[in-house]
Amino acid sequence: QVQLVESGGGFVQPGGSLRLSCKASGFTFSYYPMSWYRQTPGNTEKELELVVRIFSEISSTTYLDDVKGRFTISRDNAKNTVYLQMNNLKPEDTAVYYCYTWIKDDYWGQGTQVTVSS
Repeated sequence: QVQLVESGGGFVQPGGSLRLSCKASGFTFSYYPMSWYRQTPGNTEKELELVVRIFSEISSTTYLDDVKGRFTISRDNAKNTVYLQMNNLKPEDTAVYYCYTWIKDDYWGQGTQVTVSS
């Protein structure tokens, strides 16, 4: 049974940092790309957007333009965990962040709230 469990969200002032973690289980973690999405409630134009994806074999990455240079994704295959280091956070980064993978079906974590406000 595939499970993804996020942690690390919270409240931070603009310019601050947070690190999100997603612990995976139920599949061979190292084989699969992992992604972080975010959802901003009430913003119908960007309801759910891909923030960043890390691929499996060579750990190549692809980032949303808005977060390039500020966010860094990494994975620890020994711990079955993917991380999202978020620096220089802005109010527009406020959202629920979800961990995601696809293994013949969509799998999502429960989400973790990130709030950036002064």
